[in-house]
Amino acid sequence: MSTTTIEKTTKNKTKKALNFSKKQYLKWYKDMLVMRKVEERVGHLYIQQKFGGFCHLYIGQEALVAGTASACKKEDKHITAYRDHAHPIALGVHPKYMVAELYGKKTGMSKGKGGSMHMFSKDVNLMGGHGIVGAQIPMGAGIAFADQYKGNNAVTYCSFGDGAARQGSLHETFNMAMMWKIPVVFIIENNNYAMGTSVKRTTNVEDMSEIGKSYHMPSKAVDGMSVEAVHFAIEEASERARNGEGPTLLDIRTYRYKGHSMSDPQKYRTKDEVEDYKGKDPIVQVLNTITDHKLASESDIKKIQEEVKKIVDESIAFAEESPELEPHELYEDVYTQKDYPFIKD
Repeated sequence: MSTTTIEKTTKNKTKKALNFSKKQYLKWYKDMLVMRKVEERVGHLYIQQKFGGFCHLYIGQEALVAGTASACKKEDKHITAYRDHAHPIALGVHPKYMVAELYGKKTGMSKGKGGSMHMFSKDVNLMGGHGIVGAQIPMGAGIAFADQYKGNNAVTYCSFGDGAARQGSLHETFNMAMMWKIPVVFIIENNNYAMGTSVKRTTNVEDMSEIGKSYHMPSKAVDGMSVEAVHFAIEEASERARNGEGPTLLDIRTYRYKGHSMSDPQKYRTKDEVEDYKGKDPIVQVLNTITDHKLASESDIKKIQEEVKKIVDESIAFAEESPELEPHELYEDVYTQKDYPFIKD
C-alpha cells in the first residue's frame, strides 16, 4: 500500500478511544510501516532473482507481531513458522540483518545459512522460524518448559498458522502443556488459508479458538487487524502464564494480502475478498488513531515515512554490499569439536 493511499484513508473516520500513549502509537506505526515497506521491496527483489529459495511475505499481518512485541518482556521467548521476516523487526532487530539473511550473506541473522524460512536471533530471544509445518508447536512448549524448570519468569510465544493447527503434534503438546501448566502462549496466525486451502475446507470447527477448550485451555478469538486487540490479548495470556496458570490459545484472525509464497497465483480467492480486508488495514487503523487524536502533525508523519524509506534503502544496500560466505564456512556452525572431538579441522 502506498503512502498516498494510507494518507487518503485517514480522512472521514469516526474517532475512537485512545487506549495507549502517543509514544506507543507512533512506535507501532513506524515499526509496522518498516515491516510493510521492507516486505514490499523483498517481493520485488525476489522477482529480480536477487536471492533464491522460498519466500513467504507477511504483508497484512503486521499488527500480530507488533502487538505481541509491545506486550511481552525482554526475557520472553518467541518461535514461529517460515513466514518470519517481520518477527525480528518487531523485536528490535535492524531489518538489514534480515535482508542480508535472505541474500545468503555472512552478515545475515543466521550467517546466511538459514535463508527466508529460518530467521534466528539469540539477542532478542527469537528461537527461529521453522520450515517444517507445525514443528515449532512442541518446540515452543519445550522452550517454555525449560524456563519453568529453571525457575525463570519468562513466557514463550509460539506462533503457527491455521494449517499447522491440523498437525497431530498440536494435540499432544496441548495435553502436556495443560497437565504441567507450562508458561506458553499458543498463537494461531489465522490468515484463513493453509497455502491455498481455506479453513472451511479443512474442518467443521471453523472457530479455531474451540480447539483449546477440549483441554480446558483458556482460548479466545482476537481481531488480528487491530494492534490494540492483539496487545491486550497477549498481555492477559502472559499474566496467566507468569502466575503459574499455564497456557492460553489465541486464535488471532488476520489476513495476508499476498499469496502463500511468491509462487502462489492466488486462484483460490477473489480480488474483492482481498480488497475487503485491505479496508481493515492494521497500519491504516493506527494512523487513523494518530491523526484523529492529533498525536502527530502531517509533517511528523511525513518524517516517519521518510525515516522508514531510509531504513529500507539502507537495508537493501547493506545486504547487497555484504560479503559472501567462504566455502569453508559451509562446515561451520553445524557441530563443535568440544562436543564432537572426532571431527577434524
